[in-house]
Amino acid sequence: MAAAETTNSDNSGNSEGSTGNSEGSEGSDNSEGSTGSDSSTSSLGGRPGGWLRGLALASVVAAFALIVLGGVVRVTGSGLGCPDWPLCHGNIIPPLEKTAIIEYSHRLVASGIVGPLIIATCIVAWIGYRRERWLVIPATAAVILLLAQGGLGGVTVLTELPSHIVAAHMALAQALLGCLILILVAAHRITSPATGSPRLIAATPERPNGATAGRKGNGADRFSRLALISAVATYVLLLSGSFVTATPGALAACPDWPLCQGISISLPSGHLSAIHMLHRVVAAGIGLLIIYTLHLGFRAGSGAPYIDQGDGEGQDQNRRRNRSGTVRSLAVAGVILFLVQILVGALAIWTHFPAELRALHLALATAVWSIMAALALLSYGRRSNRTEIETG
Repeated sequence: MAAAETTNSDNSGNSEGSTGNSEGSEGSDNSEGSTGSDSSTSSLGGRPGGWLRGLALASVVAAFALIVLGGVVRVTGSGLGCPDWPLCHGNIIPPLEKTAIIEYSHRLVASGIVGPLIIATCIVAWIGYRRERWLVIPATAAVILLLAQGGLGGVTVLTELPSHIVAAHMALAQALLGCLILILVAAHRITSPATGSPRLIAATPERPNGATAGRKGNGADRFSRLALISAVATYVLLLSGSFVTATPGALAACPDWPLCQGISISLPSGHLSAIHMLHRVVAAGIGLLIIYTLHLGFRAGSGAPYIDQGDGEGQDQNRRRNRSGTVRSLAVAGVILFLVQILVGALAIWTHFPAELRALHLALATAVWSIMAALALLSYGRRSNRTEIETG
């Protein structure tokens, strides 16, 4: 298109026939662009990113459910309900025992739902958007993480649940979820311009102009950095909690809350008590960072001046408005879920660690991690000018 328009400009002083040739050339380009758009959109379900968005969302939901189910396996002591792998007691169908059914259900969800969804997402990304590294790289990485996670799960069972491998299994699962969230955020930036093929809204560094723009850029940079730091810190907090639950005796080493054995808020002298209390100290510090970051996210979604950048019109303004609403909603949900998670953690200790509350505590922690990861990825796009990169 750009080449055709340049040709028209250069030949404006030439003969009418030459102008007609130039217009014919432009029309040919339009026709090719339209054909490319039709082909690409039809292969993706009739609209840009339709299949990819649906698969990415389904993958995120399924991976979240799988992590929660894995937590149920752990808190119910069902990790060795099937002592072999990939079969269960040497059979395809597990025995009618509670622990075996719980463990095998976890495997079936992983291999029958999560695995096919992630593989399908990767295939669609490579077929429809193979030029977009923000889609194909995480989609490929998700498949690699999926295979590694499956292999590590087998090792976990065959080695009879050593604590460090159990913690690594959980860490890899949370990393896979973060990778899928990256795909989902990138897929929702796919738009369809009036002409040309489907495109992905990408980011280029902002170069503010003037004092006002400078303040906007500085505020956006601060929120982006804090969102990224908070997401990484939340992941570290998850690893800390996973290590506590995977270490035999550490969970019940501090039977009261917020103190440990009713004596001090400092780290106890006992090894297991120190592991447990270290998780609480880390949670307190990271929790303050999370709440402050979510506060900034709420201000951003409410239209704080340092976030609302760009001078686009029409669809671009709608996209910015929708993204602001998304950031605000995520910030509110993040604060609520984090506070509820703290309460559930305290209740679990006060009620002597029932399996239901321990599983709920993990589910809420995973939800907070998902929100912080999504905010970090969304803020990356918010702090930048938006340029359109062809993916067709």
